[in-house]
Amino acid sequence: MKKNIWILTDNRIGSKHQAEGIADCLDKTVFQAIEKNLVYTRLAALPNFIRGKSLIGLDKSSKDLLAAPYPDVVLSSSRRTAPIARWLKKQNPKTILIQLGHIGHTGIKDFSLIFTPEHDKNKCHAPNIRYTIGCPHFITADKLNEARQKWQEKFARLPRPLTAVIIGGAIKKHKFSLENAENLALAVKNLKDREGGSLLITTSRRTGAEAEQKIMSILDSYPHYAYLWGAKDENPYLGFLACADDLVVTGDSVSMCSEATATRKPLRIFSGKNWLTPKHQRFIQSLYDSGYAIDLCHPEEDIQTPQKPLNTAQNIADAILDLTR
Repeated sequence: MKKNIWILTDNRIGSKHQAEGIADCLDKTVFQAIEKNLVYTRLAALPNFIRGKSLIGLDKSSKDLLAAPYPDVVLSSSRRTAPIARWLKKQNPKTILIQLGHIGHTGIKDFSLIFTPEHDKNKCHAPNIRYTIGCPHFITADKLNEARQKWQEKFARLPRPLTAVIIGGAIKKHKFSLENAENLALAVKNLKDREGGSLLITTSRRTGAEAEQKIMSILDSYPHYAYLWGAKDENPYLGFLACADDLVVTGDSVSMCSEATATRKPLRIFSGKNWLTPKHQRFIQSLYDSGYAIDLCHPEEDIQTPQKPLNTAQNIADAILDLTR
């Protein structure tokens, strides 16, 4: 009989994609994955040490999703879902709890394993915490192959090499300045002047209109396909990852950089000035040290194709399997 694993997700898309990526990697002959997408009330903003092992902060419809029979395993995708996972174990002590990300100091012992990025290593230490390079993601070889079949004709007339430029933006109190936007665009311009080819450009809500305009004013003369924030067409993000020959990603998003490493293509990261937090800088350095990326603004560095994709989701899925044998 297959083991039931409940995947606790919520409205945080990054965490949701991470958990779904792990679910995709689980051995389907062993596990039956059931996603529980939870909706919160205002009380979910309370700290976890107050919420404890409870359903405080869940609306009624979400509470109804958590009725018995309880699962063999629970994968909790975020800090907010951790108290709910602990409540489930209180109902059924045999349930194994797995947590993604740092949850503070409350309830750590209730989880069999907690997976947190290496760049958060200074936050907490415990025997059941395992550290990963980057974060799990939903990018798989099958999904890239499907996207390549779907999008390659769209980009077929663009001269190669195709460089995907994936742009994030502001993070919390750190604005994506016009200076950084200009420096990013100039670095990409220098890359294309050296290597030729075309660009696949995408921006995000966090990029900002002025920064986006600055970038496009510099890169618009190069052959390109652009999908800018607010476009109503189908999002070609997976197509960019699948069809590009190499990638440039801004370092503000751990998820975007981790997803880029799944392609096993040359990756350059832009970190800018007075922008990224020490946590982001530690993460980027771990990618440099592991041979997954180089600094976009250091063109003298030789870029290599990684020997294998970084697949944190598969590593976590394998650990869950080992734990339940």
